Amino acid sequence: MGLMERVATLLRANVNDLIDRAEDPEKMLKQLLIDMENQLLQVKTQVAIAIADQHLLEKKAVQQKENAEGWRRKAELAVEKNEDDLARLALERAMSHDSMAEAFARQVNEQSAEADALRTTYNKLQQKLKETQAQCELLVAEHRRAKMVGKATAAQEKVTGVAVGSVARGNAITRMKARIGAEEAENYAAKQLGNGAISGDSLEDKFERLEKDEKIERLLGELKQKQGRMLEAG
Repeated sequence: MGLMERVATLLRANVNDLIDRAEDPEKMLKQLLIDMENQLLQVKTQVAIAIADQHLLEKKAVQQKENAEGWRRKAELAVEKNEDDLARLALERAMSHDSMAEAFARQVNEQSAEADALRTTYNKLQQKLKETQAQCELLVAEHRRAKMVGKATAAQEKVTGVAVGSVARGNAITRMKARIGAEEAENYAAKQLGNGAISGDSLEDKFERLEKDEKIERLLGELKQKQGRMLEAG
C-alpha cells in the first residue's frame, strides 16, 4: 500500500468502530496509539533521508558545474599555447560535465518534490496523532462510565467520531523507499542507455559525433576570437 493511501485509510477509519469490535477497548486504544507513533517515526525517518539525499544531489550538481568551468579554463589555456587538439579535448570534457550537472539538477527537483510530499504527510500524521490521543482519552472515560452504569452502547453513540484508521505495522515505508530507489535506478539506467551510453557504429551515432565535433569546433573558434580580442585590447 502506498504511503498516501495508508494516510487516507488512517483518516477514513473510526475509533468507535474499533471499540465496538474490541474485547478490551482500553487495551486496543493503547495499542492503536503505539502503532501510530511507530508509523510517525518511520515517516520522520524517511523525511530525514529524503532531505539528506537532496542535499547530496545538490552538492554533486555544484561539483559538476565547477568541473565544467575548470575544463573550460584549460581549453582557454590550450588556445593561448596554440594547442588546438588539447583545447578540443578540454571542451569535450567540459560539455560532459555540463550534461552531468543538468542531470543532477533534474534529480534535485524530483527529490525536492518527494521531500516536500513526505514533510506534508508527516505533518498530517502528527496532527492526527494529537487528535487521536485526545479523543482516546475521552473514549476511555466514556467506556469506563458506560460499564459502570451498564449503558455502554448509549455512551459510545454519544462519543464524537474521530477517524484514526487501522495502522499498518512492520516496515512498509522502508520497503516502499527501497522500491522507489530501485525504480529510480532502473529509470536512470534506461535513460543512460537511451542517451547513448552504449557505443555503436550506426548511422545515427556517426551523425551525432559529427554534430558534437561541430559544436566543439564552434566553441574552439569562440575561444580563439576571445583570445584575439584580448590581444588587440592589450
